[in-house]
Parts: sequence; C-alpha cells; structure tokens
Amino acid sequence: MSNPVLVEVTRGGRVESRHRGAAIVVDAAGDKVWALGDTDAPIYPRSAVKAMQAMVLVESGAADSLGFGDRELALACSSHSGEPAHVELVSAMLARVGKDESTLECGCQWPSRLKVSIALARTGESASQLHNNCSGKHTGFICTACHLGIDPTGYIRYGHEIQDMIRSVMADVTGDHFGVDNCATDGCSIPTYAVPLTSLAHGFARMSTGFGLDATRAAAAERIMSACMAEPYFVAGEGRACTRLMQTAPGQIFAKTGAEGVFCAALPQQGLAIALKCDDGGARAADAMVAGVLARFIDADEDVKDALMQQANKPVKNWNGLETGRLKLTEALAS
Repeated sequence: MSNPVLVEVTRGGRVESRHRGAAIVVDAAGDKVWALGDTDAPIYPRSAVKAMQAMVLVESGAADSLGFGDRELALACSSHSGEPAHVELVSAMLARVGKDESTLECGCQWPSRLKVSIALARTGESASQLHNNCSGKHTGFICTACHLGIDPTGYIRYGHEIQDMIRSVMADVTGDHFGVDNCATDGCSIPTYAVPLTSLAHGFARMSTGFGLDATRAAAAERIMSACMAEPYFVAGEGRACTRLMQTAPGQIFAKTGAEGVFCAALPQQGLAIALKCDDGGARAADAMVAGVLARFIDADEDVKDALMQQANKPVKNWNGLETGRLKLTEALAS
C-alpha cells in the first residue's frame, strides 16, 4: 500500500515538498488505538529503541553497582549531540569500570551540533568516539559486560553475549522476532532489526506501564523511562526534538528519535505509545509527525497541546530570517 502524505512544506503559497509515512498508537494490551499507513511493514527502528537496549544495564545490576542515576541512564538511551556535558559524562561512566575511549567500538563522529563542532575545532582537537551520538549507549553495553565479568571486546557483533541479552529483552518486550534473518548493521555498528511499527509501539506501551512484563523487567523499564523524562537534555541535547518534546510536558512524554525518519514515543500516564516512520527518512517530517500525534492523544491542558502543535506546524525561514513558507501537518494527520 502507498502511505499517505502526512507532512507538507510550502513556499510562496505552493506545496514544494511532501512527506509520506505511517504512524500508529497502541495501548499496553497491544490494541490498536489509531493508525495511518502500513504499520505492519518491517522497518529498521535504528536509535529509536535505545531505551529497550539499555534494559540490560539495569537488569544486570550494573547500574546500581556503579551508582548510576537518572543522567547516566538517560545518556545510555541517548543519541546525544556531543556537547561537553555529554562527553564528560560518557568518560566518567567508562572510568567507573576502568575503561576509556579505546574500549568504545562506535567510531569517531563530530558533534552533531554545529557550534559545538566549531568550538572543538578551534581548540585544535579532533572528534573522538566520545563525541559519537551513540557513545552513551555503547558505554552502557561496556559497563554491563564489565559488571558481569564478560570481555567487552567485540560487543558490537551479533553473537556477542551482550547483543544476545539485548536481543532477548527486545523480543520479550515487543513480542516480535529478532534474529539473523531480519538483522542489519546500524550506523554505530551494532545489530539493528527490521520489525513493524505495531510491535515497536506495543513494546514501548508495555515498558511505560509494565503490563505483561515480569516484576524485574517492569521495574527496569519504569526506571529507564523515568530517567529519560527526568533528564531529557541527556537523551539528546540543546534544541533537539526529543529534548523539546519531553520538556513540553515534563513527566508525561517519553520520546526518542531514530535515523531515517523513525520516532517512538509514549504517554505513560495514559498507557499509550507511538511509533512512526517518514518514508523518505526526513527528520524534519518525523519530528513534526510525532509532535502532532502526541498533541492529538495527550491528556493535558490546551497550552501543552498548543505547544506541541507549534512544534508540528512551524515557519520555514531563510538565512535572512524571512519566512519563506511553512512546514505543516496534512489533514490526514491533523484532523
């Protein structure tokens, strides 16, 4: 099936670009509350599932043993911008297990925030693995391995004990299949698995409520989700969509983006979760889509809903600050 156009970008009163996609809202029992497009087609969730991958850090006892609080757990779920606070905390987490940047296997990456990259370059320094947007997640894997007495070398590979643990958690939480047949390699070199949006939304609904999970797993999920909502800056960074969304309604919204136009979110107090993908991989459209769906389903006052809709529908400006058009939800998503 052809997915509907969910976001349009205008210029001079004409539609210049259109973004198609699919989105779904599911409750903790797995019942579909609302959906648009083909939500059963397998997609790679990429970084949108980092909170699921971080479950092993808590369930293993590593987080408690190492004295990790909300910031460390949020960073373990992050796609951070490589800002100084992010890099410093990653380094501190690695030091807790006697490791440093050399143990990371995510690859070097310049900070995604331009002014941070410029500031780094002005010092004469180069980007490192610590600046990689996935270094917090990788540090969580390393800390888990060291706590359990597992050699972290090769932790990024399918078949490493850490990846086996992660795959088991994700299968249990989502109720879907994670195996070599639907596995590919993510941008940070760990395995990523193609599963439907329906399964992803169900998994986050279960994580945000504990429904259908055993007591240990439910407690770990609640702790991780709460940490992300308490420390949204460490999930992303200044001005980033995930951070903005969670700051709009503190304690009411969990949100995590993934590469290629994927976004997952949850409304824990309502037991609902969202999963969506922009077909063309456009982050600007995925950001708008998730803000619009959250505004539609959040049980909050009009000020919160208006703030979310302002993030979904906003002006497009040129380098002189002149408004040249708008990015807006289509009637299919906004109605």
